[in-house]
Amino acid sequence: MIHKIKSLYNNGDGLSIRAIAQQLNVSRNTVRKYLRMAETEISDRQVDRSRTKQLDVYRDYIVHLLGNYPELSAVKVLRKLKQKYEGIAVSDRSVRRYVEQLRQTVACKQTRYYEPVLDMVPGVQCQVDPGELRGVVINGVETVVYFVVFVLSYSRLMYTAVSAKPINTQTFIRMHDAALRYFGGRPEECVYDQTKMVVLQEQYRELRLNQRFHEYATHAGFQIHACEGFDPESKGKVEAGVKYVKQNCLYGEQFDDWQHLEEHVRDWLDNVANTRLHGTTGKVPRDHYEAEEREAMQPYFTPAVVRPSGQFPLTRQADKTGLIAWQSNKYSVPMAYQRCRVGVSADEGQLQIFDLESGEEIACHSLSTGKGQVIRNNNHYRDRAQQIVDYEQAIHQQLGAHFGAQLCALLKRTSPRIYKDQLAGAQQVLAPYQALPEPLLVHLCQRPRLTATGLRDYLAAYTSQPERLQRDAREEDAKPNAGAALSRYGELMPELTLEASYELH
Repeated sequence: MIHKIKSLYNNGDGLSIRAIAQQLNVSRNTVRKYLRMAETEISDRQVDRSRTKQLDVYRDYIVHLLGNYPELSAVKVLRKLKQKYEGIAVSDRSVRRYVEQLRQTVACKQTRYYEPVLDMVPGVQCQVDPGELRGVVINGVETVVYFVVFVLSYSRLMYTAVSAKPINTQTFIRMHDAALRYFGGRPEECVYDQTKMVVLQEQYRELRLNQRFHEYATHAGFQIHACEGFDPESKGKVEAGVKYVKQNCLYGEQFDDWQHLEEHVRDWLDNVANTRLHGTTGKVPRDHYEAEEREAMQPYFTPAVVRPSGQFPLTRQADKTGLIAWQSNKYSVPMAYQRCRVGVSADEGQLQIFDLESGEEIACHSLSTGKGQVIRNNNHYRDRAQQIVDYEQAIHQQLGAHFGAQLCALLKRTSPRIYKDQLAGAQQVLAPYQALPEPLLVHLCQRPRLTATGLRDYLAAYTSQPERLQRDAREEDAKPNAGAALSRYGELMPELTLEASYELH
C-alpha cells in the first residue's frame, strides 16, 4: 500500500492526493501521512513487529471469555475486564475494535437486522415479548431460564421478569402485574406478537383472544395490540430488549441458586439497563421516564383477577413479631398484619402473601431451601405512616409551618401514590438551602402542580439568577393587575404546554 501510494504520486508528477485516495479507497490523511515518510522509516516500520496494543495484556482472558461465550458483547467484555482488573483504563471503542478482530479467529457472531420504528407519545405504548435462554448455569447445572421483557416505547424504561418453568397464562398475568407496579403506572396499550397467552387464533386480522388474559387487561385498563404474524419489526424495541437481556444480563453468568439469579436481574435493571445512556434516544431511560413519561402514565392497581378474593387454598397466622411459618422456616409480613391471618401461595420458588379481604399481594419472598431460617424484609418493620409524618415535620421546620404545610399538600395533590418518596426527595432538595425568600415560597406554593424534581429545578434557577425573582416581584408590585394576569397565565401554562405537546406527537 505504501509503495503503491508513492508510485502513484511520483514525487508530484503523478496523481493528486485526492485522486490517489479515491483510487485506493483510503482517506486523504492516510495518503499524506505515508507521502511524508522517508523510505528508511517505511522499511523500519515494516521490519519492526514489536508494536503492541493496550489490550494485548488481557488477550488471554478475552479469548477465554469469547471461547466459552462466543456471543458475548464488547460492552459486557469491558465490564468483566473492569471487574477482574482494577484500574484498567480503556475506551469502549478500543474494546469493540479489539473484540471484532479477535472474533475473526475466536468466535463468530450472527447479525440480526431491525428496521427503524417511530417513537411514541409518552405513556401510550409498552412492548412485551417473552424469551428464553438455555445453558444458564445455576448451582452447577445448565438450566433453561424463561423470561418476559417489558419496554416502554417512549422512554425505553425496561422491566424483566424471570421464571424457572415455561410461562403459562397465569404466570404471564403475574409478570404484567409486577412490571406495571415497577413502572408505577400503566400505558394505554401493550403490544404483543401472536403468543397463545394473548392470541388464540387470527383470521383476516380478526383475533380470538385468550379470555383469561383479556379479562386481566380489561380490569387493569390497557388495550391489547397484537402484531401481524412474522412481523418482529412492529415491536422492534422489545425485540432488541430480549436480545439485550440474553447477552448483557444472563449470558456468561453463573448463579448459586434461583434467588441469586433474581437478585442479579433486579440489580442489573436498576444499575445497568435503566441507567445506561440509550443508544437511540441518547438519554438515560430512568431519568427520561421520570422527567417526561411518569406523569403521562395512568394509575394502576392490581386487579382482583390476579388473585381473586377468597380463593386462597392456604392461610397462615402471623405472630406478634410479624412472622408466618412455612415449611420449617419463617417469613415476615408488614407491621399492619401482625397477629392477623393472611393467604399464602408458593409457586416457582416464590412465597407470595396476600390480604384475605382484598386479594392484594402484601409480601413476596424467595423460598429458602434450608430449615429453621428467618427470612425478613426490613421494610416490613418500618411504619410508613410515621415516616411520612417525620418528613412533613422536617419540611415544616425548614420552611415554617405555613409554607411547609402548603408545599406538602401540593406534593400530595400532584403525586398521591408516591407521596412518601416525593417528601423524601423534597427534603433532600431543600437540605442545602438555609433560608428561602418569601416571594419564592409563595411562587412555589401557588403552582398548580409540583414534584420533587420540579422543586429542584426551580431552586437551581433561583440560585443562578436570584435577581430575577426580585425584579419580577417589583414589577408585580408596580402593576398589580398585570401581576394577577401573569399569575393566571402561569397557572394555565402547564395545561397549554401539555396539549400542544400531545398535538405535535
